[in-house]
Amino acid sequence: MSVAMIRLDNVTVRFRIPHEQIPTFQEYAIRWLKRRRIRYTDFNALSNVSFSIDQGETVGIIGANGAGKSTLLKVIARVIRPTLGRVRLQGRVAPLLELGAGFDYEMTGRENVFLNGAVLGFSRKDMAQRLERIVDFSGIGDFIDAPVRTYSSGMVARLGFAVATDVRPDVLIIDEVLAVGDAEFQQKSAARTREFRESGSTILVVSHSLTSIKTLCNRAIWLEHGTLRGIGPVDAVIAQYAPSWPS
Repeated sequence: MSVAMIRLDNVTVRFRIPHEQIPTFQEYAIRWLKRRRIRYTDFNALSNVSFSIDQGETVGIIGANGAGKSTLLKVIARVIRPTLGRVRLQGRVAPLLELGAGFDYEMTGRENVFLNGAVLGFSRKDMAQRLERIVDFSGIGDFIDAPVRTYSSGMVARLGFAVATDVRPDVLIIDEVLAVGDAEFQQKSAARTREFRESGSTILVVSHSLTSIKTLCNRAIWLEHGTLRGIGPVDAVIAQYAPSWPS
């Protein structure tokens, strides 16, 4: 019997956008004290989204910019709470949501390895035992003791990916990280992702590269303006989303 590792039931995420910019908290407080009404528009980043993903599936999320892809990943990773609906997860989740998320750029790469490990629930002893493996996979080398602010974007992504994936998670959530870095690292990260998939991990990945989605995923989810437009076998959903692809 298949096990649902990720399940969303009628999830809506609603943001309130002010009609005019209020540059400081002080100005906001003055307006509030004077009872000057601040007008808002409600915006649904996700609207009534429902689906489930079983153990061992690799599912790609596709859609244009602003479709709600990153919001969906943040809801699943429990970074933000849905306005309506319910999200259920099983097992240990390793989210790679944004380039450099969770990094302190004034700290060294080594210090950030321990910091990220703590965020993911690992002890300092665990991380000390894994440090050499992480540095080797990331290819950071001697830069591990340099401040992260001196790193390129590719180096930050490589180190973050190496930390989060050193131990196989039950659920791996990836937002465009595989598209960062040189070709060699992209191949290494894709190979590790495939190893996790073959070992039973559930993987959810956002990418603008339809080639990457087709290579890595067995199913796809198509979002448009926060609405679920399609879900199913990867080839069928890509054909709906981009009928002329590949050109």
